[in-house]
Amino acid sequence: MKIGELAERTGLAPSKIRFYEAQGLIAPVPRQANGYREYLPQSVQLLEIIVTAQAGGFSLDEIRHLLPTAGMQKCNREKLIATLKHKVAEIELLQRRLRQNKAKLLEVIRYAEDPNQPCGKHAEHLMKKLTPIVRQRAVSDLSGLRLKHSAKAVSRSRAQTE
Repeated sequence: MKIGELAERTGLAPSKIRFYEAQGLIAPVPRQANGYREYLPQSVQLLEIIVTAQAGGFSLDEIRHLLPTAGMQKCNREKLIATLKHKVAEIELLQRRLRQNKAKLLEVIRYAEDPNQPCGKHAEHLMKKLTPIVRQRAVSDLSGLRLKHSAKAVSRSRAQTE
C-alpha cells in the first residue's frame, strides 16, 4: 500500500509516517521503479503500536527498543514486561506526587479563603507550601535525566559490542 492509504488507515499524516521511518521506528521502505514506496500490510499494526505506546507515555526511544522485529514475529518478552512494569512504577510515582500537590494546593486554597488573613500572608503561605513541591520536582527531574543518560550510555555500549 502507498503512503496515502497507510495514512488513511492509521489516521496519521504522511509526514508523521515519514518521521517515524526517519526515527527508525518503522523499517525504511525502498522506492519502486515508479518512485512510490510500497508499505507492507503489517505497517498498519506497527504504527498503531507506536501511537498507542506514545499515548501511554512512552518516549520514542523506549518504543524503538520494544517494537517487534522480523515482520512482527519476534519480540523480547522479558524486556517488554520489565519496561511495562517500569512505566507502571513511573505512573504510580507521578500519581503520588499529584496527590501530594493537590493536598498542598487545597490547603493553600483553604488558607486563602480565610477573610481574616491579609493578602501578604496568603502569598507567604503559598510560597511556603509550594517551594518544597518545586524543589522536589527539580530534584526528581534531575535524577530522571541522569537515569535516562545512563540508560542511553549502556544501550550505546551494548550496540558497539554487538
